[in-house]
Amino acid sequence: MRLRAVIDRIEGDFAVLEVDFEGQCYYVDWPARLLPPGAGPGSWLSITLERDLAGEEASRERIKELLQRLKKWNQ
Repeated sequence: MRLRAVIDRIEGDFAVLEVDFEGQCYYVDWPARLLPPGAGPGSWLSITLERDLAGEEASRERIKELLQRLKKWNQ
């Protein structure tokens, strides 16, 4: 999913992004240090969101291993 956002303002260490999605306006606080170089109030950003399937699988495996260790510890 690709979204567009404009940097509304900078408040301390955070940028307030105005994101328009399907006609609804959302405000998101974003760490200013993670903005692209030179971006500031009025700058437009392109944001891409996608699932990290490999990360999800790694998390499931890690949880599975932890549960197995807990079961062995409780026996």
